[in-house]
Order: sequence, then C-alpha cells, then structure tokens
Amino acid sequence: MTTEQSSSNAGPPPAQSPVLPLRRAWLVLVVVVIADVMDVLDSTIANLAGPSIRAELGGGDTTVQWVLAAYTAAFALGLVTSGRLGDLVGRRRLFLAGMAGFTLSSLACGLAPGVAFLIGARVLQGVCGSVMIPQGFALVKIVFSPEHLRRALIPFGPIMGLATVAGPIVAGWLLHLDLFGGQWRSIFLINVPIGVAAWILGSCLLPRHAGEDTTARLDLRGVGLLTLASALLIIPLVQGRELGWPIWTYAMMAASIPVLALFAVSERRSAHPVIAPSLLHKRSFVVGLVIVCGFYAALTGFQLALNVMLQLGARWTPLHTGLTLIPWALGSAIAVGLAGAFLAERLGRATLQLGLGIAAAGLITLGWTIAHTQDTLTSWTLAPALLITGFGSGLVFIPIFDYVLGDATTDEVGTGSGMLNAVQQFANATGAATLGTAFFAQAGHSNFFDAGELITALAAVLYLATLLLVGLLPKHAQQAGH
Repeated sequence: MTTEQSSSNAGPPPAQSPVLPLRRAWLVLVVVVIADVMDVLDSTIANLAGPSIRAELGGGDTTVQWVLAAYTAAFALGLVTSGRLGDLVGRRRLFLAGMAGFTLSSLACGLAPGVAFLIGARVLQGVCGSVMIPQGFALVKIVFSPEHLRRALIPFGPIMGLATVAGPIVAGWLLHLDLFGGQWRSIFLINVPIGVAAWILGSCLLPRHAGEDTTARLDLRGVGLLTLASALLIIPLVQGRELGWPIWTYAMMAASIPVLALFAVSERRSAHPVIAPSLLHKRSFVVGLVIVCGFYAALTGFQLALNVMLQLGARWTPLHTGLTLIPWALGSAIAVGLAGAFLAERLGRATLQLGLGIAAAGLITLGWTIAHTQDTLTSWTLAPALLITGFGSGLVFIPIFDYVLGDATTDEVGTGSGMLNAVQQFANATGAATLGTAFFAQAGHSNFFDAGELITALAAVLYLATLLLVGLLPKHAQQAGH
C-alpha cells in the first residue's frame, strides 16, 4: 500500500526502463497473475481447512480465525512499506525475494508441528506475499506501453474474483486427496512446486530495472502508526471472546482510534506520505475502497461461518463442503462473465447496486433455508440460495475494481492497485475477526446452525449498508491510466 509519489512530490522523475515487446510483456503479466492467484487462494482456502487444522493440532475456536487473520493482517500491513521498498531496492529483486519467501513459508505451514508454529508461518507467508504483490503491479505498469496498460489490467478483476470463489472448492478437493497426510497440509504444500516454477519464470522474464526511484524515502513514523492502529484493532477482535473480553481488549480497540488520528496528522505533514494525497482527493477511489471493505468483510465472514457450520455442525467432510459451494462459484462465474462482457460498461454503478442487492437476497434466503432444514440439510437444499448469493457477488468483482482505479492516472495505477489489494486483505482479516467472533459466540450459546443464521443475516445487512454507499459513485467509471 506504500505509494509511488506523483511527479510533483517525488522530485526528478525516475529513469524508466524501455517498454518490453508486447509478447514478453504478456508473459510478465502471466507471472504476476500466478503470484496474485497464489495470494488470493491462500487468503481463502484456509477457511475450509480450519476444522481439520484444529482437529490435528488442537487449539480453541480462535485457532480457525487466527489461521486466516494472521495471513491477511500481515499481508495488509506489509503492503504499507513494500511498495516504497521496491523503489529503493528494485522491483525485480523484491518480487523474486517475496516469491521465494512465500514458497518457503508455505512449506513451513505444511510441515507445522503445532498451532503456534503454523500461525507464525502464516504471518511470515503474509509478509512475503505483501513484498511480492505490489512489485508485480508496478512491473506490469512499466512493461506495457500506456495504450496497452488498460487492456493488461482488465483480466485482474475477473481472475481475482474467480480465484476467490474457487478457493473453497480447490481446498475441499485437496483435503479429500490428502496428498501429504493430515488433510490440511496439502493446501499449503501445493504452493511449493507452483512457487518454484513461478520463481524460475520470473527470473528469466522480469526486467532488471523497472522505474525505481532512488529519491524515494520510507515514512517510518507513518508506517509505525498505521501498523500499531491495525494491530490494536485486530488482536482484541480475534482473541477477546475466548478470553472473556477482559478490559484490555476494549482499551486496545479504543486506543486504535487516536492512533489512527495521529497517523492522519502525520500523513498531512510528511514529505513522503504512506498514502498518496492525490488519490485520496478522488471520490471514486475513496468511496470505492470503503465499498471494498464492506463487501469483502461480509464475504469472508460468510465463508468462514458456512464452512465451519457445515463441517462441525452438519458433520460434513471438507470435500462435501467444498462441492456444496459449487453453485456459489458457478453463479459468481456467470455474473463475472456478464459484468465483464457488457453489464459493467452499460449499467455502471447500477451493476454494483444490482449485485449487492441480489447477494443480500441470497444470504437472507440462505439463512431461511438453514433455519427450516437443519435436520434435513443437504447440498441440494442449499444450492438455490448459494447460486443467488454467488451471482450477486460476481456482479461486484469487476465494476468495483474499475471504480477504485477509474480516476487513477497512469502514474497512479500501480499505487492504487496496491492500495486496493491492501484494503481487500485488511477487510478479509476484519471480517474473519468480527463475524467469526460473532459466529463462535452464538454457537457457544446455542448451536452451529443458529450461528450460521446469524452470520448470514449480518452479512446481508453489511451488503445492504454497502449498497447505500454506491450512490456516492459516479454513474460510470472512468478508464484507468487516462
């Protein structure tokens, strides 16, 4: 999320490497997409593996939340500095270092002997992912000519959206195959051969210089304040319920507010702010990021609750649970195709409103289904509601990406993309923390099915609240890189 400064703030423009031939530029894009898909899958598939991890390694309810939140929070916080480090150290060097670290930490996750080791490895995995991802966006920006940049960015929305919905299904399949024993270990170990192949491709294809800015500086004070504010919020949200909400959890959450205010003051005074001021003056970017927060927090919380409910409440296997989500993935895939083909361009923000409204209706229907079929729950009874929910969610993936980056200039596209990714990951961590805590609290008072009903209702309310914000966006998104 660390930003590349606009020319007015960064001093002399950095030397740009020549744009690569189009064929090689597309190969660079393939390497970057592989890295992004690995990241997205690792932030989603752990949802399904949570019960399996807890069954083998032990731990309480928060184990499931921490396995997810440790990665996503570390990833989001790491993005604060990694973009600027790319300016200083070199984008190619950091991308390859991040890919190597991500691969090795995935190996560590797969071989984890205990819960604490696994959570620590997930933190390291998230940090390495945060080093890798922003460099990829910046490399794409530099290897494509301005007239081809927009075309190169188009695949990111649908690919990331489909990777998000495919995660639980892939996880269910891997858990069923049990390639390396312990069921859940395969979802991490599968990254090792993919990561090695991507590293080799990257070392051969990535340009050695990608517009590094030697005048760039790290705003260590801003980075420290933002990291502290985030930690003060995430840690008590995940751990508080299991500890009985001691007074320090409330104190930490309250303290995050003044620390965040100090960060805002520091940003205004800094010569090298963490977040580019030019982007924060653009309504589509700011409102779009808030919508991303609400959307992905609800999405992650809903996925976590449904996966745990079906495995611990209905006693379904991970494969059965993953296959049950096929209607959701199918609905998302159809909607992504429709939005990419013509809906997003023709309907503009109405596509977002339609998608969020349909997704909320699907979640309400899902909650009703769970409430009335607890004793006879099957994949088929859940299928209609999941199909509707998936279709609505799929309509959101592409247009929200266009709105967040629509006002960005060519110089801001890489920065904006990194911030979008950071906000998405932080929303995932927050969703797992808040809705996950509500889920396990309700399950402790009654049962997993009642907890599932509660989370579907809360996620639907969050979607509807997010829908109201869409009216603040312009009717149609502009094109990034104008």
